[in-house]
Amino acid sequence: MSKKYNICVLGATGMVGKEMIRVLEQRNFPVNKFLPLASERTAGSKVSFLGKEYTVEQAEPGSFEGIEIGLFSAGAKISEKLAPEAAKRNCVVIDNTSHFRMDPSVPLIVPEVNGHAIKSHKGIIANPNCSTAQLVLALKPIYDEAGIERLVISTYQSVSGWGKEAIAEMYEQTKALLENPQAKVGVNYLPKRIAFNVIPQIDSFTDNGYTKEEMKMVNETRKILEDESIKITATTVRVPVAVGHSESVNIQTKKKISMAKLRELLSNFPTVKIMDDPSRGVYPTPIDCVGKDETLIGRIREDISQQNGIEMWIVSDNLRRGAALNAVLIAERMISDKLL
Repeated sequence: MSKKYNICVLGATGMVGKEMIRVLEQRNFPVNKFLPLASERTAGSKVSFLGKEYTVEQAEPGSFEGIEIGLFSAGAKISEKLAPEAAKRNCVVIDNTSHFRMDPSVPLIVPEVNGHAIKSHKGIIANPNCSTAQLVLALKPIYDEAGIERLVISTYQSVSGWGKEAIAEMYEQTKALLENPQAKVGVNYLPKRIAFNVIPQIDSFTDNGYTKEEMKMVNETRKILEDESIKITATTVRVPVAVGHSESVNIQTKKKISMAKLRELLSNFPTVKIMDDPSRGVYPTPIDCVGKDETLIGRIREDISQQNGIEMWIVSDNLRRGAALNAVLIAERMISDKLL
């Protein structure tokens, strides 16, 4: 990568924005100009990049003049307003919010899975939901080998998926309850108390009884795998974990696939790592994935209740692999494919 690029991070003060900055540094992304942006609420804050301190500027349409790549993670409403403005100024937007994901004119990308679709972009590229990103990484080699008839997904998602305020609320509740198990704790950012509890609701409910998060997984998985025929059901649950999403996934394939072949396929797929030796207590947990680029897979076994059934457990750092790293990988793929 001999050329260097002018790049901005919109949402630079948030959890994903900060992780985007770390990933850019760690991967030695070819940055010429670095511009941190945020909404009015946090503009004026300081961030550092490659040892230099920057003042975060308030994002407005003119901010994107001369910027070639925009990594957006400041909320759907801000992306709705500013992504088209950036694209008009020849800044390719890689958007981490939900706003553009199901827009038919916007490619929804996990580079290892459907990187070929990047070339269809018209100035905006969508990053999937973090729980979808780790899921499709595990599904892609299976889909290519044996097809997929049906998926049953149950997630155990960390509170960082709802932001730093939700993490703070979990810690505050936990501290109060450890001091006094009968304490009444504040519930402001999550639907119910999260400390010593699990909440079977992520985002609001829709008319069909599923939550928006569950429907995101259904619709985004089909779009990324380019197959609307896959039958998918999902239940998404918030658990008292700071970072790292876990998923129990039941897969019914169209053709029989042996467990030996399955392990071979997963082992050879980029950014996927098997951690699976139950006899020795080896399987991934959220603690194992924090700060890692890989999506970790364990508890791989044949489903004894049906033909062509597979069970597996998938764990990934939702801030890094599910969001920040995916965005940077999209940018790197654009560079390698000479799309920038």
